Amino acid sequence: MNIHSSARFTPVGRALLVRRVTQEGWPVGEAAEAAGVSPRTAYKWLSRFEAEGPEGLFDRSSRPRSSPTQISTEWQKLVVELRRLRMTGAAIARKLRLPRSTVARILKRYGLERLAKLDPPVPVHRYEKTRPGELIHLDIKKLGRVKGIGHRITGDRTGQTRNRGVGWEFVHVCIDDFTRLAYVEVLEDETGITAAAFLRRAAAWFAEQGVTVERVMTDNGSGYVSKIFAAAVVELRARHLRTRPYTPRTNGKAERFIQTLMREWAYARPFTSSYRRRAALPSWLRRYNERRPHAGIGGASPITRLRSAA
Repeated sequence: MNIHSSARFTPVGRALLVRRVTQEGWPVGEAAEAAGVSPRTAYKWLSRFEAEGPEGLFDRSSRPRSSPTQISTEWQKLVVELRRLRMTGAAIARKLRLPRSTVARILKRYGLERLAKLDPPVPVHRYEKTRPGELIHLDIKKLGRVKGIGHRITGDRTGQTRNRGVGWEFVHVCIDDFTRLAYVEVLEDETGITAAAFLRRAAAWFAEQGVTVERVMTDNGSGYVSKIFAAAVVELRARHLRTRPYTPRTNGKAERFIQTLMREWAYARPFTSSYRRRAALPSWLRRYNERRPHAGIGGASPITRLRSAA
């Protein structure tokens, strides 16, 4: 006899078994065998039918009717209130003398398992200037020097210790807010002297494209807050704007450009040396400025948008 579990014994099959036994006079064992269940299962459903009628043939929830150990709604509310005061789960557990696991379950149930979820999402204020040069964004990306192909490409870390201490390069970027036209140099450091010199060269390059720099936006890095950088901004007769602390999204166009730069140039293929990586930058930058479609400006290239604004 092929005995199936009770979970696979449907209400229709149970009703048929009950009818065969109660109305057609089948022995319980034969009715059970015909239904593919054990006699014990058959007696269980016969008992339920006798006690509850047809409703007893349906499955019941496995959840207990009462949960004596479940914490009360009042205590749950208290846990949530303390969480909204930015208390950690451990601190709440100590305060209320509850198990940490219980506090963790409550916080997860209310979607407050992380403190960050207490903060509403910051609205994104997208902006775009109305003409070329009205605002340029400057930023710096620290990039490890290259000496041979690294473990990210080969998967081999055996030479990692030998290549440590090779040093860093600093990718200085400048991007125009309206056109997304970009100027990039790989330099030795991020000091104020270097940042100021880069700004002067970037402004001169933009002037060759017919763009006059009016405002310069940077973060609060040490090079950008230096007096020598401030003097370079004054020389350009421009205004220096700095992002609010800990809000890099204010300088978002530079951040996004750096992501593109790293993905399509610095990490696009395995370079065997920093020299070869630097040598590949000018051709990539020309393609970016002159041919690469930019989603932020309707699929046009930066140089196309510059010409359309003339």
